[in-house]
Amino acid sequence: MIVFQAMAQSIGREPSSVESPASRSGKAATPEKMLNCFVRSIALVERAGNALGTLAFTWATVVLLGGYPTVLRPTDDFWFATTIVFLEAARMFSRNNRLDYQIFFHTRGAVRPLGWKGLVIIVSLSNVLNYLFMIWRKRLEYSSDKSLALRNCMIGMLILAAALGRLMSPGALKLVGNMQLRRSMSLCSPLVAILLLAPSIQYRYNDEVSLVTIRYPVGWWVVFIVLFLAVLLLTLSRLRCQRITKLVDYTLGSKRIFWRRLIMNLCMLTALAMVVLLQDPLFGAALLVYEVYAIVVVSFGNLQIPAAILRVVLALMRLIQHDYYGRGDNMEDNTNLAPSLNIFYAMVLGQGALYLVACTLDIFTFIPRRSLARHGGLKGQLGMESIILYHGYVLEKCMERDALAPKKISLSSFAMDSLNSDSPKKQLHGIQFMQKLLQAEPTKSQLLGKLTTSANTSARLINMLGWTNPRNATTRLFAAKVIAELAKNFRADTIPGTIQNVSSLLDDYSNKRRKGGNPLMDTADEQEAMQDPVLHASDNHEERRIAVSDTGNLLQTQVDQSTQKGSTSEQGGRIFRCWRGMPSTSIPEEVALAEADQDLLPALGMSILYNLAGCYQSNCEEIAKATGIIPKIIGFTSHRTTDTTYTDTQGKVLVTSSLQLLHRLTGITGEIGIKLRHKISKHAFLLGNLAKILRDGSSSQESRKLVAGIFRNLAVDGKTRTEIGCIQAIITRLVQEFLSLGQPSGTQADHKLRLVAGQALAMLAMESEHNCLAILNETGHVFIRELTTLIHDGRLRCVAASLLRNMCLHARHELDESDLQAISYAVREVLERIMDAEGAELQILIGLGSQICKVIPEEFVRELEHGYIRDRFVKRLVDALNANMEPSALYPGIRRVILEQVISMMEHDPRYASCLNNCRMTEAMSMVEDTVSKVENYSIFLGDVGLMEHREPLTCLIVRVKQLLAARSSTPPVQRSGQ
Repeated sequence: MIVFQAMAQSIGREPSSVESPASRSGKAATPEKMLNCFVRSIALVERAGNALGTLAFTWATVVLLGGYPTVLRPTDDFWFATTIVFLEAARMFSRNNRLDYQIFFHTRGAVRPLGWKGLVIIVSLSNVLNYLFMIWRKRLEYSSDKSLALRNCMIGMLILAAALGRLMSPGALKLVGNMQLRRSMSLCSPLVAILLLAPSIQYRYNDEVSLVTIRYPVGWWVVFIVLFLAVLLLTLSRLRCQRITKLVDYTLGSKRIFWRRLIMNLCMLTALAMVVLLQDPLFGAALLVYEVYAIVVVSFGNLQIPAAILRVVLALMRLIQHDYYGRGDNMEDNTNLAPSLNIFYAMVLGQGALYLVACTLDIFTFIPRRSLARHGGLKGQLGMESIILYHGYVLEKCMERDALAPKKISLSSFAMDSLNSDSPKKQLHGIQFMQKLLQAEPTKSQLLGKLTTSANTSARLINMLGWTNPRNATTRLFAAKVIAELAKNFRADTIPGTIQNVSSLLDDYSNKRRKGGNPLMDTADEQEAMQDPVLHASDNHEERRIAVSDTGNLLQTQVDQSTQKGSTSEQGGRIFRCWRGMPSTSIPEEVALAEADQDLLPALGMSILYNLAGCYQSNCEEIAKATGIIPKIIGFTSHRTTDTTYTDTQGKVLVTSSLQLLHRLTGITGEIGIKLRHKISKHAFLLGNLAKILRDGSSSQESRKLVAGIFRNLAVDGKTRTEIGCIQAIITRLVQEFLSLGQPSGTQADHKLRLVAGQALAMLAMESEHNCLAILNETGHVFIRELTTLIHDGRLRCVAASLLRNMCLHARHELDESDLQAISYAVREVLERIMDAEGAELQILIGLGSQICKVIPEEFVRELEHGYIRDRFVKRLVDALNANMEPSALYPGIRRVILEQVISMMEHDPRYASCLNNCRMTEAMSMVEDTVSKVENYSIFLGDVGLMEHREPLTCLIVRVKQLLAARSSTPPVQRSGQ
């Protein structure tokens, strides 16, 4: 039957493996190739510098300090060589410690963008130096050595600028273990820097008396207040104060992050200018020089550039002077001293120059990084952070092992290596990068190809789904997104615990819904523990807050789903939470994870299960064996408007996801499909939830189509078919959708909904008198008339014919004259279609014809005779019988319905036996008797499993046909009317 064929092909076909993405990727150019080549050239220059440094270190220790320790000039060459040796030794030994090397001697990050944080340091240092000038001025007349005091102040500030510049570097900040302290310093430092300007305005230098006096310049105070308010608003906007944040965001517009940084930088630059202008010209110029020096020092990301400059300067000083021999030196003891020193200083000069070239090239890596961001789809702050990490990864790989050996470095390998590391931060970056790579080709194909062949990485991803600690919420979310793509071609049985970990994603909703207990089953203490959502919500919020703060500038996963309303106490609580969360809210807002409702963990979990069930039959078996997963899925089919766990939009997303998953699971073929349908159908709330979705006028057309498909799939089981038919609301809505009563129809989506609803009704009507009567009574006698009309519609002909057949078979006693008359009008169309139909459509139409022949035999015979198609019709039946000697799973009952048609015709008029014998029906029956198959005892096949077994075996029909042919073959043949 077509209705069965459509079911088997659309939702019940055997899952097949998916072609490996790697095989489809071809040789597309990778977007990271330009950056890889650029970084590799930097690595080669740095490695050349390292080689010269190692040679210089060996030359100095063995040849110079070992061979000429007494003849080297103590005023320069000896100390120059010693300094260079210790400097090179520090570089070589720090290479063994990655963190130390990054802090002191790493080419990447040798120059860093100044940013507002660097400007804050410079403003603070300038204010401190200004205070020292003011104190020095105040004590000018009491100082015995004025120049010495000023010189000591300047030296101290120079050292302080260099020290703070190093301490504020990213590598050194990692040494501060307290995350909360680090974030508090970052949040409050701009305000502190601006507030340090106040004493400079209050106590300003007076040119007339050359003393520090108290003055009140209104203009300076206005500028100070404007700066203070601007920085204060920008600081508060980084907190969880919703009103201030919304005000700032509305003012700055869509590019609020850009404007925040720009305004903060302008405020700091204005503060630097104020520090200079508040002094007299002489000290103002000194402050300006100091600020320029501080900018240069703070811009150094580590000691690589200063150390390289020191190498170049020391080497050039001695190579230019070239006075290696002192007066009175014994020339015999100084043999080859000058060439040795020339070689040494030349190597040091080359090393320093190469380091400077490498650092300069590293500055221009922003060009290939932007190219990668543009061609790889890695945009936004998250994309830039990932590219920076990839830049460091490539440089580190290039610095390892052989310099010229080919290295397979790609975005996918970087993501997988980061994921397999032991660092939670690297794991989070790696999983975020994976999710980004899966959004575009060719990186998607490359990554999926590697993941499918890497069992360890896949196992790590699967295990991340079980990380229920709120601190791992971000990692868990992105792992779910990646696995949702990987599950399209993944065997769950290869990694133990896969389905259990995926099932844990569905626990979030079920745990939130479990807020009360049965008063007859639970004690009062247990109910109080369960019914204290405020306390538990606060605890969970605090855990999520800490979890987000631990990830630095990474994505923030836990976003409040609903806005608090109403009372003063709630507002006070919000303010308290705002200030309590102050240190953890310096995360940029554009990286907060509040993208869309698809980011719900339960929806991602059901998406993973949906993809797993669609690729391999073994995955369906794993789902069926998992404990408790089916009730969790069914629980999402109900979303009450009073449920505040999720918003209405999120609730609809969850309902749709669960319906799609149930639709696929109920359509699985084979023995595992029977097991899944049994587990699903026995859930007490399933049918009620689905009926509610059908009745709900706000349900989408897609949701109603999925519900109808689920009913169709479940109706293959007799017990479930009866249970569905007992819910009149389901029958009512299915009939309305199928007949399109009270609603216009014409779009492709409308047709699909009508088709699926009709298939569901056809399945419910099979072998069920109760369901047939329920369907017939729903619309009265309009239903039969509509069915006879739809037989003329090629898109719905098979569904309508199947329904009409079951109405004639099971509800014959309820059909009145108008129904029979409507059926008689359809006889000619049925007979004509039988002549041309094939396969499942032919089976359905012949089955309908046999039942019409039983209900209105006179009309059926009249159409045969008056249409002059009797002989052709009989021959068509015999030919169809001969053509289907081998049963097919798509239409297993075609020979059965042909025999039923032959029996009904001969029982009505025995003279048809002679006509059948003339068409060699006896020989055909012998062939049928010899080729009887068990397949023909079933109405439908899903895979290799037959369903809906007939009560009467095919052999009984064969015996009946042979009896009628033998007993009535001597009857005179049927004469056409008018002959």
